[in-house]
Amino acid sequence: MVKRIYVEKKKPFAGRAKELKEEIAGYLGIHSVEDVRIFIRYDVENVSDEVFEQATTTVFSEPPVDILYREEIEIPQNAKVFSIESLPGQFDQRADSAEQCVRFIKGDEQPVIRTAVTYMLIGTVSEEELKKIEDYVMNPVDSRISSSDKPETLVENYEEPEDVKIFDGFISMTEKDLKDLYESLGLAMTFNDFKWIQTYFHDDEHRDPSMTEIRVLDTYWSDHCRHTTFGTELKDITFADGFYKKPIEDAYKSYLIAREEVYKDPQKRQSKFICLMDLALMGMKKLRADGKLTDMEKSEENNACTVVVPIEVDYGKGKVTENWLVFFKNETHNHPTEIEPFGGAATCLGGAIRDPLSGRGYVYQAMRVTGAADPTVPVAETLKGKLSQKKLVTGAAQGYSSYGNQIGLATGYVKEVYHPNYVAKRMEIGAVMGAAPQANVIRKSSDPGDIIILLGGRTGRDGCGGATGSSKAHTSKSLATCGAEVQKGNAPTERKLQRLFRRPEVSSLIKKCNDFGAGGVSVAIGELADGLDINLDLVPKKYAGLDGTELSISESQERMAVVVDPKDADKFLDYAAEENLEAVKVAVVTKEPRLVLKWRGKKVVDIRRSFLDTNGAHQETTVKVDLPEKEENYFHKIAAPKAKEGLAKGDVRAAWVGELNDLNVCSQKGLVERFDSSIGAATVVMPYGGQYQMTETQAMVAKLPILHGRSDTVTMMSYGFDPYLSSWSPYHGAVYAVTESIARIVANGGDYHKLHFTFQEFFKRMTEDPERWSQPFTALLGAYDAQLGYGIASIGGKDSMSGSFNEINVPPTLVSFAVDVARKQDIITPELKKAGDRLVEFTIVKDEYDLPVYEKVMELYGQVTELIRSGAIVSCYTVDCYGIAAAVSKMAFGNRMGVKLSDDLKAEELFANGIANLIAEVPAEKLGDVLKVSGSREVGCVTDDATLRYKDVAITLDEAEKSWTSRLEKVFPTTASADRTPVESPLYTEKNVYVCKNRTAVPTVFIPVFPGSNCEYDSAAAFENAGAKVITKIFRNRNAEDIRASVEEFEKSIEQAQIIMFPGGFSAGDEPDGSAKFFATAFRNEKIREAVQDMLGKRDGLALGICNGFQAMIKLGLVPTGTIAGQSADSPTLTFNTIGRHISKMAYIKVVSGKSPWLQKATLGGVYTNPASHGEGRFVAPENVLKDLFANGQIATQYCDPKGTVSMDDTWNINGSYMAVEGITSPDGRCLGKMTHSERRGDGVAINILGEQDLKIFESGVEYFK
Repeated sequence: MVKRIYVEKKKPFAGRAKELKEEIAGYLGIHSVEDVRIFIRYDVENVSDEVFEQATTTVFSEPPVDILYREEIEIPQNAKVFSIESLPGQFDQRADSAEQCVRFIKGDEQPVIRTAVTYMLIGTVSEEELKKIEDYVMNPVDSRISSSDKPETLVENYEEPEDVKIFDGFISMTEKDLKDLYESLGLAMTFNDFKWIQTYFHDDEHRDPSMTEIRVLDTYWSDHCRHTTFGTELKDITFADGFYKKPIEDAYKSYLIAREEVYKDPQKRQSKFICLMDLALMGMKKLRADGKLTDMEKSEENNACTVVVPIEVDYGKGKVTENWLVFFKNETHNHPTEIEPFGGAATCLGGAIRDPLSGRGYVYQAMRVTGAADPTVPVAETLKGKLSQKKLVTGAAQGYSSYGNQIGLATGYVKEVYHPNYVAKRMEIGAVMGAAPQANVIRKSSDPGDIIILLGGRTGRDGCGGATGSSKAHTSKSLATCGAEVQKGNAPTERKLQRLFRRPEVSSLIKKCNDFGAGGVSVAIGELADGLDINLDLVPKKYAGLDGTELSISESQERMAVVVDPKDADKFLDYAAEENLEAVKVAVVTKEPRLVLKWRGKKVVDIRRSFLDTNGAHQETTVKVDLPEKEENYFHKIAAPKAKEGLAKGDVRAAWVGELNDLNVCSQKGLVERFDSSIGAATVVMPYGGQYQMTETQAMVAKLPILHGRSDTVTMMSYGFDPYLSSWSPYHGAVYAVTESIARIVANGGDYHKLHFTFQEFFKRMTEDPERWSQPFTALLGAYDAQLGYGIASIGGKDSMSGSFNEINVPPTLVSFAVDVARKQDIITPELKKAGDRLVEFTIVKDEYDLPVYEKVMELYGQVTELIRSGAIVSCYTVDCYGIAAAVSKMAFGNRMGVKLSDDLKAEELFANGIANLIAEVPAEKLGDVLKVSGSREVGCVTDDATLRYKDVAITLDEAEKSWTSRLEKVFPTTASADRTPVESPLYTEKNVYVCKNRTAVPTVFIPVFPGSNCEYDSAAAFENAGAKVITKIFRNRNAEDIRASVEEFEKSIEQAQIIMFPGGFSAGDEPDGSAKFFATAFRNEKIREAVQDMLGKRDGLALGICNGFQAMIKLGLVPTGTIAGQSADSPTLTFNTIGRHISKMAYIKVVSGKSPWLQKATLGGVYTNPASHGEGRFVAPENVLKDLFANGQIATQYCDPKGTVSMDDTWNINGSYMAVEGITSPDGRCLGKMTHSERRGDGVAINILGEQDLKIFESGVEYFK
């Protein structure tokens, strides 16, 4: 029997309902809605009454914040109700997590759970208004309106699929019949490709193809998989006449000469015909031939850009030098994100991670660069067939951040670029950094007899046709039919893959590896060897009913295919099981070079490798190169319209304040703070710096992810791109994208000599029109010229060539990502440091065609690097097309310093295009040395009056910040409350701190790891550095036997331990609708609960929970009661942040109690700064409970400002906690739960944040036992 419950947040905690009511009125313009209520609906089957009752208040709801309704909800007369559920086949993380939690309660239960979100609109809502609201909250690509009727059963009976269709008569069809068949199949390939297939099967195979073979070839040859547009031969290239013809044509001639040098063999030169791909790679090939690219790893595998870097590491026995592989990769999911923002953006990051991961790299930092149209426009202006820009930008941000935050990947830099033509298709780029010791990575060829193991997620219909879908043209009609093309991500599964591949005993077994991105089994496994025999019947499925074609091309996420020696296969499967991963042998490498896929014992694909590798019929096109108009020179324009208007009126104040409000200048803090930037305890530069965290950085920097060791080596990544410059001239746009990405590395302390690039191309869809090819051709020529000019190669990239919607085309886009390997002591940050320092501008030299003179630019950047390392430059910022005024303002905000610009500057110079110039802060005594550099000039000084000045213009930072922060505040809010009420902060002194009676020199710490945990590495390192021994165990739940075995392992580990550390993360994605339910459910198991009580009650043990671990402890009752007692309606708890989203920033916290052994090395009343990263960190409790906790000294820490002042101001009380509570303890102080991540500290971490980061919690915990 199906049981139904509804769960609603109590009014004070119903943040999403309040937010939706405001959006309906403010964004949709509907004012008939008086109130909004939101319910989570659960339908549950195959669960015993006893387990169901236990789950109602532990899994499905939380008594302190939720109201539970059984079977139905009462609907008022003036209310309209509708429910939304996921489409069949789409991954529902809430339902999946709920099923896993229920299985924890009793391992042999096999629950089936379905979820929906029910919306109740109270008021005089018309049917037309109801439809608008439904359309606003639901995306038909992944969701649908759900019936209110409770189903009789949730168990689905899938029909047995029919055998794969054979296209009888295919090889003898007339061209007309073949054309009719081609058009009926909705393929991404061209009709010439289809005729090529007919020829192959007629001449070589002498048989008709199967449906699976056609679909596999369509996938293999898609633009997404095989870059067919980039591989189209370019013939008869002609250049229009114009002022800029010479440099562009000269670059083409240089490319032709380089081809002669690189392809010395005439036959090879003929086979490597001129195409966009050859042009994209020629810079790398030429520089490698010239001996300027010697550190790139050479391998059969093509997982990600990889360089070999010698680094010094100290593992506790002195420094040693070892080679490391440094990986970097950029990925786009423009098409999926356009139609389903959350899933598309989430799997953009998931896909970017899997490329270095498949190369056995541990991915530790990400960058997100996106393109959108104006998200502040009313929804009524949305193009037919499109989602609104606000829904796109917010949904995509939520998806990308959700995935990254769950998997435990620090997102070090986020920037959204705005241009009206991105309404054609959104740009969604994820770029990542990874690393691994070279000794742990084996690169071998696949040999006949080798075994292919598929591991990770299961296969479903989600993502079928993703590669081909992203390769097609799109119109308002086509978007209604592409739901199946969007994959759904499952970050906890990919986290397991990361853990597995990080183990050297595992990575050393892998001969080759490929991730399951576009194309599914047919491509991911199909690319691992020339000859393959794949058994589709062995592929694990999410549900029954999948046919051979779906199993072949499904792009279900979080899957890897690895090649292992037959003797190592079972060992590899055992390692996968230890990490709670499903893994199965699915294929064998064969000697004959054919791709064979079998289903139901029959061959459904049997194709010769050489035919697959043709990538379809040969494509050709002519190119007519357009030139930029000299009269429209972008460099001579004021980029910000409001600045231009102000200058025209002679009003510099209006120009300056107006420019700060420009979409491409204004603050994106509310967007950036959604992304966890600190996990890994390796982020050198936080995204916003200074005491007030208001100076945005221009590059991301992180320490290498070294387990059990230390190193001064860091990696840096920056980007360069301006859509308006590229729209005027794709050639100049590419040259300056490269130059700007270099400049941003230099401004942060990097060295341009050691850089590598990777490029992202995104252009309108190509047709037979020769002029359409001009944009990508000239952009790649510009990038080629810049590579040779700077002597720096792009060693990878990604192209996306379908940026068109009806007649609208995306701006020509070539984004340059620059990567450096540097030393942490060389890094500087851009916030202004000291009043009295001087501001110096360094201007790059350009030629008569407005192009950088490469030699001069390199000389300048080299001198700036020397000045930084000598201490003559203490902060530096790269100027962009918006000029000096925007740059110095952003530098000033972080520490609220003032700036006085020189009277010698002309007003226009404040706002003139200064792309790739640098603004540096120079100590007054060093000014003379700095001004010796050619191209330098003093432009102002730093003051302490928090005012921006130029001549008689004085703009207070308050006024400047208001303009800078207001533009996107309604899209990406940074504050949720106007409450600034002071909060009491009494200090509690404890004279009799609990003393341990069971002492030990080296205490043992038990760290449990659940699906979704992601702070176990940081937590273990913090304890090990403090002198403890650490046991880490993974809770495995693939089946009932796994659960039983895990309970026993946990019980034994707790018996050996003196400390339990509950690490941070997102246990099961913090679903179902609440944090840490996985954690808490498992620890309520009788055996585990008794072991914990014994450790605390009889052995004087300690317990610590941080973030997700704090959430687990408070649900269990360990804080504040000190025992596993569960929660009642009056219990304190942690709920959703008042701002309604994840918050990641540095928080200031004040130690207000000396009761806990955990805080004995911290200063009572001291202020510390720790990284915060959570969505549910708001501490709530009844007033009487709060009073008792304060009176007992159980409030350990409170949020405060840098001076220690405690208030409800959500700038500092970041989640809106009652009484600004950050951490609490048990009555005797031995159990401590806190939200901010004290484990994420270390030498060279968050160097642009002021304040002491180390509370010495871990050292205090170890000391307690001595």
